[in-house]
Amino acid sequence: MHSQYSAQDIKVLKGLEGVRKRPAMYIGDKGKKGFHHLLMEILDNSVDEALAGYAKRIKVTLHKDGSISVEDDGRGIPVDKHPEMGISGVEVVFTVLHAGGKFDRKAYKVSGGLHGVGASVVNALSEWLEVEVKRNGKLYRAKFSRGEIVEPLREVGKAVGTGTKVTFKPDPEIFTDYPEKTWDKNIIRKRLRELSFLVPSVEFIFEDENTGEVESFKSGGIVDFLLYIDEGNKPLFSPPFYLRKTNGDYELEVALHYNDSDNEEILSFVNTIPTEDGGTHVSGLRSALTRAINEYAQKNNLLKELKGKNLTGEDVREGLVAIIHLKMPEPQFEGQTKAKLGSPQAESFVRSEVYEALKRFLEENPKIAQVIVQKAITTAKSRLAAKKARELVKRKNFLESDTLPGKLADCIVEDQRYAELFIVEGDSAGGSAKQARDRRTQAILPIRGKILNVEKANEVKILSNNEVKAIISAIGCGIKEDCDPKKARYGKIIIMSDADVDGAHIRTLLLTLFWRYMRPLVEEGYIYIAMPPLYRVQKGKEVRYLYSDEELKKVLEEWGDNVIIQRYKGLGEMNPEQLWETTMNPKTRALKRVTVEDALEADHLFSILMGEVVETRKKFILENAGFVKNLDV
Repeated sequence: MHSQYSAQDIKVLKGLEGVRKRPAMYIGDKGKKGFHHLLMEILDNSVDEALAGYAKRIKVTLHKDGSISVEDDGRGIPVDKHPEMGISGVEVVFTVLHAGGKFDRKAYKVSGGLHGVGASVVNALSEWLEVEVKRNGKLYRAKFSRGEIVEPLREVGKAVGTGTKVTFKPDPEIFTDYPEKTWDKNIIRKRLRELSFLVPSVEFIFEDENTGEVESFKSGGIVDFLLYIDEGNKPLFSPPFYLRKTNGDYELEVALHYNDSDNEEILSFVNTIPTEDGGTHVSGLRSALTRAINEYAQKNNLLKELKGKNLTGEDVREGLVAIIHLKMPEPQFEGQTKAKLGSPQAESFVRSEVYEALKRFLEENPKIAQVIVQKAITTAKSRLAAKKARELVKRKNFLESDTLPGKLADCIVEDQRYAELFIVEGDSAGGSAKQARDRRTQAILPIRGKILNVEKANEVKILSNNEVKAIISAIGCGIKEDCDPKKARYGKIIIMSDADVDGAHIRTLLLTLFWRYMRPLVEEGYIYIAMPPLYRVQKGKEVRYLYSDEELKKVLEEWGDNVIIQRYKGLGEMNPEQLWETTMNPKTRALKRVTVEDALEADHLFSILMGEVVETRKKFILENAGFVKNLDV
């Protein structure tokens, strides 16, 4: 290290070098999320053309070479020369940071792209990128590589209509944290479906050239969106409350209803951009909801059971499912990835409009108002009982042995990074696991059969359940809003159940518990699934453990006759040595980490599979029955 520090030590990054040097500043990370964020930036630009009233069709195409394209029928990026830069508008957009048509609100009244960095960032982080523009009856094309112009914009032919097509391939040198470097079609479908609800005037198309499949997404708006995400639950009233309000350059859409669960689900968007962390518009919605319901309840003398005390925000939001989409000029997001809205004017606008509309809705629909208020009162009454139940399962200090369940065989190590908790189905398997484990780092918690389905039960019943209490107590990180993964006693929480249908059901019940009550553990990658073998095969002295019927078939074809086959019906059939070797030894075991690529779809599926509506669950199972043999739970 130089002892002298002078101006010559200051490095000046030119053009888009800074983006390639620090990509996480612009796309969040260098993993799968950042990889797909590139597509979202280009897609959002096409959607902005739709919001401006020009694009009616947007198509995403996955190509065989791993590249992807987004094509719209909007106005097309300007091809004339920029008066200051001396290059075409296309080249400015894709090579200059903070350049675009969304700063002065002349070309776009509202838009998702605001910082003028999206297209240039995608270009900088792509191995190559090609832009085709249709304008003035002509087709123009430009090519780039890693942010540099390879072929300047030129006219290449005639064209019918207008529009822009951007094709690019993410640079493998950048996405070092995503070894696969492939497009996840579920992420793409999810975003296109989401956009079809938010911009119902546009048809979104997805084509995969590898399989030949073509899908179209078009819907009727956010009420359809609401019914889609809450498909597995029973609404308390129908149709949902719906508000659409325009005031100057502001446009607000809200759809909401209640179901009979104890979960709150609010999806929020600003100019079609999902604000996963909420923000001021969500705060406005929540405060308006609490005020309107309390005023109605007080006015109609409905709070006698609470001795006239107001309902809390938590009370009135239990069972709430809502979607809010705010269109506004120049929203202030926190960071380039736009996960949270910070615009203070959005809160007052949303609060005022939702309060007035909801107040009218309750007065004009007294039966619905009664249902909403009564649910909130029931929640308020159970809140105190639940608070007592929660105190029983809150961990005071992980060194206090009396806070841990008696059947937990704990490990010696106290450092979360090295400690593992195996949640094991059945006392028999639990006994084998206790004998097999490495006592220094592996803890064993046996559970008895299928735990309570937390999707259907109320919180008091859930937190009074012995198995649930044991799990929460053993992990020790708290639940719901108190859940803090840093306080968990274990860095890996491993679900270990039989490799059969009952085992899959138990895994689903446990995952539902973690998702609804300890979601940060799932989101931050603490939850794993053990992969016990289905078969033990032996020929002579050679022994193999196999995990599927397909593997068994291949081995039998390879080995021929005189093969001894043992089919494991459950973990309890393995002796401790076999359980250690196949499922618990970090050097030889197979673990699957539970990740959340799509929280919306996760919520949707949990509601369908574990919720009250049998018909919806039956329909889902029948539609997917053909894939059951290939399921990787």
